[in-house]
Amino acid sequence: MNIQDIIKELSISTESKIVLLVADGVGDLPSKEGKTTLEYANTPNLDELAARSVCGLTDPISRGITPGSGPAHVSLFGYDPIKCQIGRGVLEALGIDIELTKDDLACRGNFATIDNNGLITDRRAGRISTETNQKMCSLLQESINEIDGVKVIIKPGKEHRFVVVFRGKELEDGISDADPQLTGKKIKYAEALRPESKESVRIVNQFIDKALEALKEQHPANAVLLRGIAKHPGLPSMNELFKLKPAAIATYPMYRGLAKLVGMDVVDTGETIADEFVALKDNYQQYDFFYVHIKKTDSYGEDGNYDAKVKIIEELDGCIPQLLELNPDVIAITGDHSTPAALSAHSWHPNPFLLYSRYIRVDEVKHFSENEFVRGGLGRFPAMEAIPLMLANALKLNKYGA
Repeated sequence: MNIQDIIKELSISTESKIVLLVADGVGDLPSKEGKTTLEYANTPNLDELAARSVCGLTDPISRGITPGSGPAHVSLFGYDPIKCQIGRGVLEALGIDIELTKDDLACRGNFATIDNNGLITDRRAGRISTETNQKMCSLLQESINEIDGVKVIIKPGKEHRFVVVFRGKELEDGISDADPQLTGKKIKYAEALRPESKESVRIVNQFIDKALEALKEQHPANAVLLRGIAKHPGLPSMNELFKLKPAAIATYPMYRGLAKLVGMDVVDTGETIADEFVALKDNYQQYDFFYVHIKKTDSYGEDGNYDAKVKIIEELDGCIPQLLELNPDVIAITGDHSTPAALSAHSWHPNPFLLYSRYIRVDEVKHFSENEFVRGGLGRFPAMEAIPLMLANALKLNKYGA
């Protein structure tokens, strides 16, 4: 019996409420004036809450491993990120309300820019507008409806992101990304990671060629990059495992997809952080677990925009009083992974983690920051242990053993 089986056996349903607030990629490295974005930002509300909480640092996968958003979130939701391999295409498809079947192979796509030599100059096509994205997807769908008997479904996401679903019998996953992950490189085609995937790879690569032809005059969105090519993994829900009635408040499709994958209801919200806290309040009586996702901390980290990331942290701090007014039994505030502005990418650094409830032992931490949390009472622990900690502090776990 593994730890997840034990938690499943001990979990009970109660009226107590848990809020997990995930500031995506919030962890950072010292940069401006030798401070991280959390240290530089003015965060009186987060600091005050940290002083009444127990704090620590989490590793999404293991020390030194840089996680993608999928495994990082799966870990926070209490699932083993090594055993639960989830393709990003599945998450993006679920996030924009595509109902996946057992015959579907889903991909997350980026519109990108290539030059006259076929070299990638921008992996995000200048973060084109969502409206432009919709036009590009319509153009592609008109050009590519089917490939050798496999139906092709193309749907827009936000900005440069879109989803492609290949629907046909005997499609297999186990396919590499068709994305070199770097500018200055040529378009990369998918490769089979196991023999059964060769026919599916042929279909995917035909799609890439057809897309390049259809987009050749559509600068800056004149190319496509495909990632996370996968089938639905069929995970047990958080209700099955932890007896929770969970809700997700997230603006970006991938994170809505992650929530759906583990059985959360995705509630309606606007686009801003303030809108998300309004949605939390409006739905507070209907659920006992809330996942609230803040995206822009990660976006600005990936852009290397230190000052904009600071402003988003300060905007989030201004909403903390609204969270406290709801008086949840447990509050956890953390990141799924770190995205230092100095690296403009995800990193392996541990994430700050705050836990508040009436049953904690308050530690010596006074400020919400990475370096301060090194002194926290929770120490450094696997992110997968966050859910048991939240359940225990919400009195949702029975005793183990006699």
